[in-house]
Amino acid sequence: MGKLKINQYVVGPVQTNCYFAINEDTKELLVIDPGESPKQLAEKIRQEGCTPVAILLTHGHFDHATGAEELAAEFGIQIYAYETEKETLEDSNLNVSWMIGEQKVFHADVFVKDQQELDLAGFHIRVLFTPGHTKGGCCYYFPYEEVLFSGDTLFCCSVGRSDLPGGSESQLVRSVREKLLTLPERTTVYPGHNDVTTIENERMYNPYA
Repeated sequence: MGKLKINQYVVGPVQTNCYFAINEDTKELLVIDPGESPKQLAEKIRQEGCTPVAILLTHGHFDHATGAEELAAEFGIQIYAYETEKETLEDSNLNVSWMIGEQKVFHADVFVKDQQELDLAGFHIRVLFTPGHTKGGCCYYFPYEEVLFSGDTLFCCSVGRSDLPGGSESQLVRSVREKLLTLPERTTVYPGHNDVTTIENERMYNPYA
């Protein structure tokens, strides 16, 4: 396992967190949720002197997926998303790009399943299916680094909204309680918006716990 460094960039009109998961030993890099500014993100990758390996989407909303295709084409890498999120990606009503007055369509190259184990950039990653914000939302858990990229499922002392097309509050709360809050309490949580937190903090202070 390589040494993990995480860079956070806030991109786009709704202040979305895009993350680089960097393997400092191999200089490989994963991009999580490049929702906007692909040219600037590509420049940041070059500044890091890293080789991007894949793009991981937690879900298909425009503010998380918009920059993925251009970035993937730039570096010749693949976009990963959950298998039931294909419809969200490809439908502008479901990916809510209409919120910014556009009709965007996105795609992914690799569709993953619940509990699937991925080995990318020298990291071991477990896919956790966490529907509720969208039909096919997922989180990416790095068990050896004790890190979770939670997208818009779990926020610091809150959860994602469930009132958009394909959302379900009961599903979302179940996802958080059964899939995420059962992780080791030392796990650091990197959400799709706002502040970084920990599983321990969320067990104690999240009203949905």
